[in-house]
Amino acid sequence: MATKYLDKTIREIHIALMNGEVTSLDLVNEAIERINRDDCNSYEAKAFDKAIKKAKSIKKVDALDYLEGIPYLAKDNYSTKGIETTASSNILNGYVPLFDAEVIRRLSRAGAVMVAKTTLDELAMGGTGTSGHKGTTCNPYDHSRMIGGSSCGSAAAVAKGDAPFALGSDTGDSVRKPASHAGLVGFKPTWGLISRYGLLPFACSMDTVGYFTRCVWDSALITSVLAGHDDKDMSSSRKPKKDYIGAVERKESLKKICYFKTVVDACAPYVQESFYKVLDELKGRGYVVENYDFPIDLLDALYPTYMILSCSEATANDAQYDGMRYGPSGDESAKTYQEFMTSARTKGFSDLIKRRFVIGSYSLLAVNQHDLFQRAQKARRVIVNALNKMLESYDYFVLPASPFIPKHLNELSTKWDAKPEFADNHLSLANFGGMPSLTLPMGLEQNVPYGINISGRIFEDDKVLALGEEVEEITGLKNLHIKEEF
Repeated sequence: MATKYLDKTIREIHIALMNGEVTSLDLVNEAIERINRDDCNSYEAKAFDKAIKKAKSIKKVDALDYLEGIPYLAKDNYSTKGIETTASSNILNGYVPLFDAEVIRRLSRAGAVMVAKTTLDELAMGGTGTSGHKGTTCNPYDHSRMIGGSSCGSAAAVAKGDAPFALGSDTGDSVRKPASHAGLVGFKPTWGLISRYGLLPFACSMDTVGYFTRCVWDSALITSVLAGHDDKDMSSSRKPKKDYIGAVERKESLKKICYFKTVVDACAPYVQESFYKVLDELKGRGYVVENYDFPIDLLDALYPTYMILSCSEATANDAQYDGMRYGPSGDESAKTYQEFMTSARTKGFSDLIKRRFVIGSYSLLAVNQHDLFQRAQKARRVIVNALNKMLESYDYFVLPASPFIPKHLNELSTKWDAKPEFADNHLSLANFGGMPSLTLPMGLEQNVPYGINISGRIFEDDKVLALGEEVEEITGLKNLHIKEEF
């Protein structure tokens, strides 16, 4: 390998590019070599030829062109012009978009170079990284453990040093939970801050563009590049962008933090110990840190509410996949379009996806809507009202991002939990309320990472990132990655 730069942060790589120590082509070639050595099943389509062509065209990098020449990866549910986009589902095999997602376009305009697309749980539905059509994506820290999902490939790849950042998407915790399991910074901005045009939908009322980096400053940089109104996305906010990088550099955080002791008590002892150490350090830096008694019945309602709403929205969004233009063809002997489509969808979707569609279809039946879908919508509103009331008194709520290190793959079950633990599902709070939410590393157990999560008020993304910078300084866990030998 001619260079070894991709295990550095974006800012470090940018300085090397600016000083002429390395070229964009060197970086792309390094990324290609690393990707070809992938042992975690992290990749879908590869865009090597396009990446090399763009890298060759980059001759000079100026001081403020932070992403110029920087390789990156994109979750395979972002539309990419001329590059197959499958969302890790057989139903989309052969789908080649005619346009780029808006975030892909903005990154390209900023000079970033997309090298490959990453695996995900099928159609972004799942939290284990095991349901994609190419099989399981494992955790690079311990191949016997899960990486989490749905943005599994992006998390594994950045943790391995294949690129300094990668796009994911977050509907329930699909960036922030894998970030915890992979020792990364995972950011879900405010819903509407970043355009979702070209992001294949899962549950539109919660879907959010997200991304993985290896330090908070880099996350602020990506936010500054991607934020801003887009006429092509009806949910895109017209609020002006803030100075996200400046907020991080000046640590312009607010000072009142709450946590939920009921959630912390449900975590492993090593997670509790690390978490309270961080809180004590924050108190020492002048922060007010208090327990808040968030209603347990609302925490218990998170999982069923999320499942009913997300499955219902997914059922409607994914009704468009019919096997006519791409994916597995339906039965040619079918006598009606309905028979043909049923055959194609039976072949094209995994059992997990079919189960979710059953939940969604059942919840949307006219006879069931009042008791299921509408009640779930009301439950979501009650939960969000409780969050907003809490945030009248506090600036942030901070919690462990996961209650323990990721499970072994052989411990996973496809059965639904009769009583799921709210400590493993609380990250969906920020999706329900559209709030900015940041996960970053907090510690390691058995040499496997676990994280801490910071959430705040809508459109106070700058304040969430600023507190994240403070926590990163406290833990000292910056730019974690697997150190591979080449």
